[in-house]
Amino acid sequence: MPTPEENGPRQQRQTISFLTRRFREVGLRPASRHGQNFLIDMNLQQLLVDAAQLNETDLVLEVGTGTGALTALIARQAGAVITVEIDQHLHQLASEELWDFKNISMLKCDVLHNKNKLSREVLEAIDSRINETIHFKLVANLPYNIATPLISNLLGCAHPPRSITVTIQKEVAERILAKPATKHYGHLSVWVQSQCAVECIRLMPPTVFWPRPKVESAIIQLTLEQDRRDQISDLFFFHRFTRALFLHRRKFLRSVVASAMKRELEKSAVDRAIANAGLQSDQRAEQLSVEEILTLCDAVREQLPQKNI
Repeated sequence: MPTPEENGPRQQRQTISFLTRRFREVGLRPASRHGQNFLIDMNLQQLLVDAAQLNETDLVLEVGTGTGALTALIARQAGAVITVEIDQHLHQLASEELWDFKNISMLKCDVLHNKNKLSREVLEAIDSRINETIHFKLVANLPYNIATPLISNLLGCAHPPRSITVTIQKEVAERILAKPATKHYGHLSVWVQSQCAVECIRLMPPTVFWPRPKVESAIIQLTLEQDRRDQISDLFFFHRFTRALFLHRRKFLRSVVASAMKRELEKSAVDRAIANAGLQSDQRAEQLSVEEILTLCDAVREQLPQKNI
């Protein structure tokens, strides 16, 4: 079996000793504002990459290049990698570590333009490489502070990733995986599950990161299911509607929908929509399945004046 060195350029292992030495050499300290917690368990690094099932037809987006250790593992298996790092110093450090890799494009920018929109630079880099023979995937040890908006925005894109294999905060994983009538079930659960099959691959303690975070983490995988996604008539409207549904999760359905659509629908139209969806006005959004929320969303859209659809 070939060694890593035989499969491509030589790459340092991301251990505590490697990180502390390299940070000391360049006079750096991890920046908490950027969520810099480096995965130092090499078995988990490999598990993350193996779970993504990469091959030469894959275009991989990695967010949070860090020192480039995970980037190198990805690049050995994927056809091309676009890796994004917001920190100038880490971008430079990773550039030195990844110099010999020819299939890596490195971007120094914020992956998010704002919480509701991806960076134009990142979108252009992806769009310029996507075609019918390329499979777009996200594989990353995500900074905690951008995990939710990044995943949400990617699933709203015209060409979302075929799979998302990432480390995230355990609490966010619980929200993504949550079932109806549980405390973690909400807009994020519905938005993701309406488009993807979801799986928790591994829970991880703080000790597998440096510096250690104060919370547990998880490796999760989201696999796009196009048939599910195609059931959503209007992605933008569905995203806005489900967010509004869970703003006041304990209120009755009639009150929540009327509030969400107050500038667009009369209460009589809200009542018709709820009835047409086969639901009851005194139900709560947190009790509804993903399928029921999809049905309700379509019923509400049918009540809108044509100019608003």
